[in-house]
Amino acid sequence: MRTETTLNLLVIDDDQLYAEGLINLLKAYYSEVTLGFLDDKEELLKSLRQSWDVLVFGRAYDLSFTDVVSIVQQHNIDLPIIGLISEELADAACNDDGLPMVIDGTMVKALVANERTQVVLAIRLLHDNLRNRRQIATLQQVLNESEQRANLLIKNSKSAVAYIDQGIHIFANDSYLKLFNFESMDDIIGMPVIDLIAGSDNIKEFKHFLRQFDKGNREQVEFNSSSKTKQGRTFEVKLQLATATLEGEPVTQIIIQQNNSSADIDKQLALAERIDSLTGLTNRRGFEERLASLHQQVTTQASKSGSEAGLLYIQLDSTGKIGSSLGLEGVDAAVKQIAALLDELVADYPVSRFSDTSFTVLISDTSTQALKELAERIRQRISETLINVGKRTISTTASIGVVKIDRNAPEPKVLLARALEAIHHIGIETSNQGDAYHFYDLSKHATDDDSALAEYLVNAINNNRFELMFQPIYDITLDRSDFFEVYLRLPLGDADNTVLTPDQFLSVAKSNNLLEKIDRWVLINAFKQLSEVRKSHPQARLLVQLTSASLVDKKLASVASQIIKAVGGPAGALTIQFNEQDIRNHLTIAKSQFSALSKINCRVAIHNFGSTTKSLDTAEFVQPDMIRIAKNYVEDIHTDDNLDTVKSLITEVNKINIDVLMPYIEDAATMSVSWSVGARYLQGYYLEEPSSTINVV
Repeated sequence: MRTETTLNLLVIDDDQLYAEGLINLLKAYYSEVTLGFLDDKEELLKSLRQSWDVLVFGRAYDLSFTDVVSIVQQHNIDLPIIGLISEELADAACNDDGLPMVIDGTMVKALVANERTQVVLAIRLLHDNLRNRRQIATLQQVLNESEQRANLLIKNSKSAVAYIDQGIHIFANDSYLKLFNFESMDDIIGMPVIDLIAGSDNIKEFKHFLRQFDKGNREQVEFNSSSKTKQGRTFEVKLQLATATLEGEPVTQIIIQQNNSSADIDKQLALAERIDSLTGLTNRRGFEERLASLHQQVTTQASKSGSEAGLLYIQLDSTGKIGSSLGLEGVDAAVKQIAALLDELVADYPVSRFSDTSFTVLISDTSTQALKELAERIRQRISETLINVGKRTISTTASIGVVKIDRNAPEPKVLLARALEAIHHIGIETSNQGDAYHFYDLSKHATDDDSALAEYLVNAINNNRFELMFQPIYDITLDRSDFFEVYLRLPLGDADNTVLTPDQFLSVAKSNNLLEKIDRWVLINAFKQLSEVRKSHPQARLLVQLTSASLVDKKLASVASQIIKAVGGPAGALTIQFNEQDIRNHLTIAKSQFSALSKINCRVAIHNFGSTTKSLDTAEFVQPDMIRIAKNYVEDIHTDDNLDTVKSLITEVNKINIDVLMPYIEDAATMSVSWSVGARYLQGYYLEEPSSTINVV
């Protein structure tokens, strides 16, 4: 049965046709199957930077199955692996019963490669097992965080709460101890809970009540009784039991209420959950709720007015030294005085104590410059503040991470991670001395943070931060170079003047559903330039490569038609090219798309032609106007074997009336033979390099 899930499959083999066959079989079970294909160690190491669901290993240039397992384990990646063998090796590689030597939730070794049904079944089962492990890990994290929050809540609760195990106290909060006049938890640990029940009848009834609860009876979880302090004073109470965990172990929670309404208790619990007892500021939970609210406001409502917000993460420096010198009293004194200072400095905005020695501030309706100025002002004031601890005076500094929140901001947990990354950056820059602030700049983190790159791509689309390059293509038939291929670039605007090429950002764009928007940006902005050029050179035309998102877009022909009409002039202004592998993945849709584009006088081409085993069949089926030969055909073309291969390929393409573009002409040797292979178009750095403008010679 087909499920609405995506499978990211990594195949290590020297037979791409085999991998494509697996993909075709797996499409019956997944809404989308992403294939990664390689056959050497260097490509594997690069690919492991991405997230894969299953790895299938067959044969590789410089890798063995053991090498692959070792590399995956060294990278500490939870990636199920399937080892394939040939039929000739089946007897030696399988056990006496003909079954794979290893079958478990993370590995199947070894399956016969030609038994594709077994391989598909193994992929499905390993993928399901991986998804279950991921879900269990997520649930375990949620459970641990819930237990931490519950224990913190209970510790600070005004209600009397204790944990018991088999009727014996193992934990009690301050309110519980105060209620029964115990000075510390050491006085109550190990004491039976029935010792706090007054009256023999009450004790008998409570024992029965507790036994029923331990047996799983939840019809009655409340017990009204008389309790007594260790001094013998009695008072009326209501006891409530609930199941709980303490340090991962199951226990029974007991809550004792004395003359309090449930509404009062709920109000007290809610307040205790969100207030830090030392500083009186909002605690981490309260901060997270405020951050979620601000994030929703900025990303959904404020987008109309363009307002921005910000997050300051303030980490006190040198608290370890303060603790070593003055103990916990010194640290608490520093935290309390800095909390009061922050509350005064940013009185209009909420300040929270995020952890033991860190604070957060949420700023609404601000700008990047205002955030930086505020961070610097806070840094300076903290460094100037004298902190009194008894008869001693100390001081501290702060490291401040600054994160902007705008309408394209990622989810709150990513914003918080960026703030922590900014703090880490300060530690590196100052050799852990601190006393500085760092603004999280998307452009500086785009190359190593996918979420930052995705946000930067959105900004680039909305604010025209992409750049286009145009490389002339020489037309042998017409003897002119007024045909230009368009290249997309993404400058990051950092100190190193880094410029990303599509292969560095399209995978992130795809995972964030940005491919179609980027394609539209390229088409529109490329033709803005062409429109101006055609005023003086009416025959000028463009070759634009689009992604698989546009290949399957039913509106592409309509969009292209509008652009062609807008630019005006003679026909043939636009040639759209698609990657051959994308066409193979969507063959029927591609044929329909090519036909629709041809009807509006938009020429179509196949990029990277010759990269699959059925290139000629593909060309005959979709009927492009032009093909652009893959780079590996052009490399070493001056050798007899390679030259004959290229000539043969071009001859076959010309037989079905398709023009050929010979790219990657980078030296004189390649240029000298390119004239004779039968291609109509020549292109490469040897002829002319790409330029930021369309220059018709």
